[in-house]
Amino acid sequence: MLRRTTQHEVTLWSVLTQKPEDGTVSVYQHNQILASMPLSAGHWFRLGERAWVVLHHFRSAHGFPVDLPLSYDIQINHRGMADIQPDILYDNEQAPSFCIPSKATHIAHGSCRHPHHRCDDALVTLDQHLATTPIPHWPNMLIMSGDQIYADDVATPMLQRIRRLIAVLGLKNEYFEAAPIVDCRALDTHPDSYVQRGKLLPSQRAEKGGRLERLFGQPQPIFTSKTVSNHLISFAEHVAMYLLVWAPVSWTLTDGPHLHLPSQLTDSQRERYQQETLALNAFRSGLTGVQRLFAHLSTYMIFDDHDITDDWNITVGWEQAAYLNPFSRRIIGNGLMAYWLCQGWGNAPDNFGQDFLTTARQSAYQPISVCDLDTQTETHQAMVEQCLRFEHWHYTVPTTPHLVVLDTRTRRWRSESRMNKPSGLMDWEALMDFQHDLLRHDSAVIVSAAPMFGVKFIEVLQRIATWLGAPTVVDAENWMAHPGSANTLLSIFRHQRTPTNYVILSGDVHYSFAYDIRIRFRTHSPRLWQITASGFKNRFPEPLLSFCEWCDRVLFSPLSPLNWLTKRKRMRIDRRDPDTPGPKRLVNASAVGLVTLNEDGSPRTISLLKTDGQRVSFPEKTKT
Repeated sequence: MLRRTTQHEVTLWSVLTQKPEDGTVSVYQHNQILASMPLSAGHWFRLGERAWVVLHHFRSAHGFPVDLPLSYDIQINHRGMADIQPDILYDNEQAPSFCIPSKATHIAHGSCRHPHHRCDDALVTLDQHLATTPIPHWPNMLIMSGDQIYADDVATPMLQRIRRLIAVLGLKNEYFEAAPIVDCRALDTHPDSYVQRGKLLPSQRAEKGGRLERLFGQPQPIFTSKTVSNHLISFAEHVAMYLLVWAPVSWTLTDGPHLHLPSQLTDSQRERYQQETLALNAFRSGLTGVQRLFAHLSTYMIFDDHDITDDWNITVGWEQAAYLNPFSRRIIGNGLMAYWLCQGWGNAPDNFGQDFLTTARQSAYQPISVCDLDTQTETHQAMVEQCLRFEHWHYTVPTTPHLVVLDTRTRRWRSESRMNKPSGLMDWEALMDFQHDLLRHDSAVIVSAAPMFGVKFIEVLQRIATWLGAPTVVDAENWMAHPGSANTLLSIFRHQRTPTNYVILSGDVHYSFAYDIRIRFRTHSPRLWQITASGFKNRFPEPLLSFCEWCDRVLFSPLSPLNWLTKRKRMRIDRRDPDTPGPKRLVNASAVGLVTLNEDGSPRTISLLKTDGQRVSFPEKTKT
């Protein structure tokens, strides 16, 4: 995968099935080597007996050429990628090509890639677009704004492959304390390993739960996802999931007679198993193209809840229950550790200092003969704790416009009034860091997993659910749900030293829309555009979305007095209409968002590339 790529650095992330020893990694312009290093010189993390993650971070004090085609190659035993992995190349390529732009004016973005959802994968469509487009006209980067995996919603046939891949690669075993299983390998034979993992996941005591739990004395599950039946538990399972959603060879390695219906399934579960198998076969068929896309396009990522678990850090009560229980704390930490390895590390390698990498290296796989069981458990727990304490998952990219990627999950503004009231998406300190990143820039692209300005009627439903004490039922997480974070965010946009033009890229919601936003009562108001593209492979239930959109259009029309009851009453928000038949402004389709920017950072075009190859545009409204 081609990761962080700027004028002074090129980052490559790869997974090898042999120790990174004999070989070289090089960056070229035509046939001239611009940078090269031995394969073994990269930063590596050993996953298991036959698996190493390697990050090669090239630096150039003089700078790499910009706006010109470059290429890179990995040579092992005098064989390059054209021999080792020819499927990763486009036509007439001997090595993967890429381009470092002088300005980021063409961005592909989106979120929510659910492997067994019954829709097509938009990343496959984006790969096909690149295959027929000259390099100078490619997007400058791909931004994936959350839910790159669904750790809390795993299909049973996918979980079977996860368990098989762990065995084939000999991924690191892990030992648990205060848990119903001894180690990761016990999940191979445990009767509740498939479809019934809710029985393995921890619960909190009844007196710690809500009113109904206290009344009936029933323990309340800590993990509030509705689909915990195959929830990932161990670090190895999380890593194997990443490999299966990114690398087609992972599927080849896991083919075999072990893929059969688990005996404990009911008739309805058997039917679902068959449906999931068909959906996953379709997903698998596009992975060669997705891997090719990742090898050519600089890719930046940030987590959202499903990368770890649904409703991750949604309330103070949720956090207390999850982090005070050793088993749930370990599960969350395993997901975050896998996120660092597979996503966060390549986003901004310099965010992770030598102390972080030393702890990571100590927690990597080592044969028992080298490292005893107690030491392995201790070093793994140390890495888990380091990831849970880490507060620099956010990052910036020095482009024009300035790219700022926000962490809206781990630095929450916790409610002080009620334990089950949704926390703000960022606390005061995080928002001040955000403001500091914006200073002295004329324009900025902001990546927020959740839309900063959502559909008002849906936000009203979330407020009602919160008032009823059930915020997890409707995922009551939005920027306006917490007064402190909402008001501080709006104040940042009004600050005189922050940019004039903002483009906000978001996902999360499983439908797409675009807003033009201005600040009321200001002569020289900053201009904001929010572009929401979701999902890559996910969709909102259509009848429900149509109902919510109709209610939003009726109740919150531009002249409706209800607008003055919202926290964004000082903002004027104009919805852009897509060029599709009918009055709908929300597009419910799997797609990749594409935005091109003018010199001043304002959007020139806003569009969606759907999985059927069609384009949906959000043209600017004609001024009257």
